[in-house]
Amino acid sequence: MSSPTARPATAAQIRQAFIDFFARHAAHSFAPSSPVVPHDDPTLLFTNAGMNQFKDVFLGRGKRDYTRAVNTQKCIRAGGKHNDLEDVGKDTYHHTFFEMLGNWSFGDYFKQESIRWGFELLTEVYGLDRNRLYATWFEGNAQAGLEPDLEAKALWESLLPQGHVIPGNMKDNFWEMGETGPCGPCSEIHFDRIGGGRNAAHLVNSGDPDVLEIWNHVFIQFNREPDRSLKSLPAKHVDTGMGLERLVSVIQDKRSNYDTDLWAPIFEAIRLRVGARAYTGILDDHIDIAYRVIADHIRCLTVALTDGATPSNEGRGYVLRRILRRAVRHGHQTLGVRGPFLKDLVPAVVATLGGAFPELVPAAKRVAQLIEDEEIQFGKTLERGLALFADAAARVKKAGRTQISAEDAFRLHDTSGFPIDLTQVMADEALLSVDVVGYEALMEAARDRSRGGGSAAEGMHFPPDAIAKLEDLQVKPTDDHGKFAGKPINATLMAIWNGKSFDDHVEADSSRTLAFVFGATPMYAEMGGQVADHGSFRVDRASGHGGEIERSSGGTATVEINDVQRAGAYVLHIGRVTHGRIACGETGQLMLARDRRDSIRANHSATHAMNHALRAVAGDEVEQKGSLVDGEKLRFDYAAKSALTVAQIEEVQRRVNASIHANHVVDAREIPLAVARGINGVRAVFGERYPDPVRVVAIGATVAELVANPTNSRWSELSIEFCGGTHLAAMGDAKQFVLVSEGGLAAGVRRVFALTGPRALAANFAAETLAARVHATEKINGEALFTELSDITKLLESLELGAVARVELDKALEPVRERAKNARKQAEGATRDIAVAQARTLVEVHAQSSTPTNALIAMINGADAAALLAAIDAARAKLGNTPVLFLSPDFEAGKVAIAATSPQSAIDKGLKAGDWVKATAQACGGAGGGKPDTAQAGGKDPSKTREALDAAKAFVTAKGL
Repeated sequence: MSSPTARPATAAQIRQAFIDFFARHAAHSFAPSSPVVPHDDPTLLFTNAGMNQFKDVFLGRGKRDYTRAVNTQKCIRAGGKHNDLEDVGKDTYHHTFFEMLGNWSFGDYFKQESIRWGFELLTEVYGLDRNRLYATWFEGNAQAGLEPDLEAKALWESLLPQGHVIPGNMKDNFWEMGETGPCGPCSEIHFDRIGGGRNAAHLVNSGDPDVLEIWNHVFIQFNREPDRSLKSLPAKHVDTGMGLERLVSVIQDKRSNYDTDLWAPIFEAIRLRVGARAYTGILDDHIDIAYRVIADHIRCLTVALTDGATPSNEGRGYVLRRILRRAVRHGHQTLGVRGPFLKDLVPAVVATLGGAFPELVPAAKRVAQLIEDEEIQFGKTLERGLALFADAAARVKKAGRTQISAEDAFRLHDTSGFPIDLTQVMADEALLSVDVVGYEALMEAARDRSRGGGSAAEGMHFPPDAIAKLEDLQVKPTDDHGKFAGKPINATLMAIWNGKSFDDHVEADSSRTLAFVFGATPMYAEMGGQVADHGSFRVDRASGHGGEIERSSGGTATVEINDVQRAGAYVLHIGRVTHGRIACGETGQLMLARDRRDSIRANHSATHAMNHALRAVAGDEVEQKGSLVDGEKLRFDYAAKSALTVAQIEEVQRRVNASIHANHVVDAREIPLAVARGINGVRAVFGERYPDPVRVVAIGATVAELVANPTNSRWSELSIEFCGGTHLAAMGDAKQFVLVSEGGLAAGVRRVFALTGPRALAANFAAETLAARVHATEKINGEALFTELSDITKLLESLELGAVARVELDKALEPVRERAKNARKQAEGATRDIAVAQARTLVEVHAQSSTPTNALIAMINGADAAALLAAIDAARAKLGNTPVLFLSPDFEAGKVAIAATSPQSAIDKGLKAGDWVKATAQACGGAGGGKPDTAQAGGKDPSKTREALDAAKAFVTAKGL
């Protein structure tokens, strides 16, 4: 392959040159990158190598339509076996997200082609000095029955200087997919950054940062059998991988990956957003470390979230949450930024990677919102966590120690959401260490307590012997008759459970979760799809509450309760002592959070009314499959053959609101199970076991009326259910009902979400406000119409609205969209006419020039892509045998439109329109291409318009025109 006229210089050019070399020169098929979230491979947290998507081919379980492939693969190494997270920011080359350039042969070519093409690409296309390249080959292993790879050795010796071909052992030069499966020798290519005629062979694989591996060629020729023996494969494969970030640093002659153009735009975005001084590339400078961490982590987050991952508390989601919180902490503490800021860096990532991975572009808004939500969540505890760490560090130093305790590290994780690696980073900055072993022991203990399930009671691990102990202590079962009224009561603390044993008393400690057993309670324990009450227990010793010993200590004590669960006949109030000291035997006020209880009651009663309305509207086949009632919303799952229509949703909503507006009575009473089952129209959840007596909840009549005349046909028109939850006294207290969504959950099962009270009223108000804005668009024209339509559309997507209102608003927007579309067409027509007029003027000037050039290359003002093509057509009509290239910068939109035409005579000389616009676009940060006679491209940096024009002219000159 002959040397190109210009070496690939930018990261985008280097990436594309790799793909073009194998696709055009070596007949490889381009295989798009697979997602970094390997949804079909449970063995991986993230895609960490280019070969992941071809694993089935190597294992003989699948095949492709091609036998040669090339691509750039999105990879993440953060967590699991391959984990670079801890090193990011500390050195010049570790990243959580990186691109892996790779080419593969599936039973096609083998060592000779792989090695020779690799050498040709590096030296002839990228222009690397062969005297600075070193190659390793597998030296063999007699114990494993493996011969030396003399073929690879001989191939490299024919290409590289003497002494640059180095033997390697099993560790460095024999690749295996796993304990069994495909494997084979590999050959690494290393580059000496220093050069200067020295021989750096002794530094290969020594950890020297200036002699680094840039490419690995794996020759898969064996299969590792279960008995550890090796068998030759009938088809031999090639799998190569080369990190783009490292390759770019080599070609751009930068000693740090972070000094290349892959990172400069993101560093600049960080600087502009946080107001910090510019990045200077110093390894041990805290500000530069923050730059590297934030830039690396936002790239990783943007790509991972685009590909379907979400931050969470487990698996890959937790890895991403750790990554995000590390970046947020650096921004907050090192760079001094307050509030969400990572979200504002997403566009910079999309600008640098979107050309190679176009899926990033449409996902940018969603990704930024996910990141912002996470930043806000962590921001609520960040300051407290930093203060806790500062206090822990001060105590350690004051005591003359150098290690943050396991308890402090666990407290930071448990109360402030600080991952252990974040605590370690902060400790390292303070010249301290962390008791990680002790921390892991505490974490494992916490996991042991919570493995039984997700409820807080299970998390407290309240076993049967604990219940027996309470009985031995003659603690009576909790009297919870007051749970339906929910009024504050004076209650006596009978027992305190710490997760392993009972305590007589406890001190305030916001990090310690305990379970409190009272003699009586007004609180509802989680049950039947209804969440538990929250509340507090307060002992005021000054007012006489507490025993004689407790009163002598004076003051108050407070327990904040954030969960309530049943354990046999006892009710566990799970929470933390936030103030003072509290002991068994003390009496105080036990009260629930009233607003939360009222919202839960409203949502629960509305659930019953909706269940009845669904049966009336969708048919008797509607059967409840599950529900969740909390203080924010209600969720209801039911069996159904098909989705609800808009009209049916509207009718369900109307029926529930009719009950609210009529202020139907909601009555609940326990009655014998046999009597309850005899009431006409009564509903129960299929498969649920009910006590006897059973609690019946009726809407629209009292239970006494039902019992007095159980067969009354009118009862079938009412909501009557067995239910042990809390409810309103009258439906009017629900204020309003709005069904916000309906969708499929599983085959034959539907799920609806709905709101009541203030949130429902807010949803209706939002819908009315949007409807008024839609109506007002009738008086808006021009650019203002486009802006208003965009704003309304965004609000329609983001606001909490009723399902019916959303459909109606979308329908009302249809004529507005059509009007905006027609207006846009008219504007585009005017733009096209202006562009064509400019083109004709340029043609006349070109034709009348005393020294006309062989090509017309010029800038057109204010033209989009379509208008520019029209201008090209107009020029071609006048200058049929003259190549023409026009470009038009749009500084406001941050883009450059480029179009060109080339006659056959110019094409024969090598001036192809597709290559011409591509070279021009690359000069202004873009890409593109097309047919030899007509092509379009787009740039991303209007400030480089002059450079793009120069590149277009240079391209023509290079073709001898």
